[in-house]
Amino acid sequence: MNYLVLAPTSREYRNMNASLQGRELRHSYTVVRCGVGKAPAAANTALAIARAGGEFDRVAVVGYAASTLGRGRGEVVAPRVARYHDCRIPQDFVPELTEPYPLMGHDDAVVWTGDSFVDAAMIGEVKERFGMTSGLFDMESTAVCQAAELFGDLPVVVVKMVSDVPEEGDNECSYDEFVDSHSDFGAIIDYLENLK
Repeated sequence: MNYLVLAPTSREYRNMNASLQGRELRHSYTVVRCGVGKAPAAANTALAIARAGGEFDRVAVVGYAASTLGRGRGEVVAPRVARYHDCRIPQDFVPELTEPYPLMGHDDAVVWTGDSFVDAAMIGEVKERFGMTSGLFDMESTAVCQAAELFGDLPVVVVKMVSDVPEEGDNECSYDEFVDSHSDFGAIIDYLENLK
């Protein structure tokens, strides 16, 4: 299996590459820094897929994510669904922005993508609006799903390490402190290696 691995930040990119070094691997991994936010993530995903000319079998989005209550910092989560949380348009008007994208993950969770870091109030609003109880929040995954669908209809898996739980009072500083001390992505690689 040949994976295109998308890492949003330079730290995530560096951690993924470092964790791949010296490991015996069943699959091959091309790691690309996709950038933070929906537009760079979609553009860099499309560019990497187009340049590879059909070389990739799957797309993986890796790194850190905020979580709702119920998950602990350091937990590795692979959601089943990706959705945007910041699109406020009628459901049927632009379905590619409002409908869920299926993921290859096994955890009963949604990864919610939006254009900002989330705080407890934003998470509460998303829970109320969508009737969601368990989820992760990032700024790239759903945009990557759109690009992977448009450029080859490639299956996507999202594997994230919980970096902060805003409903418990975590914030940008908590995120930075966690990321600085949790650079081993071995559990993320193990998940990808064992994914059927």
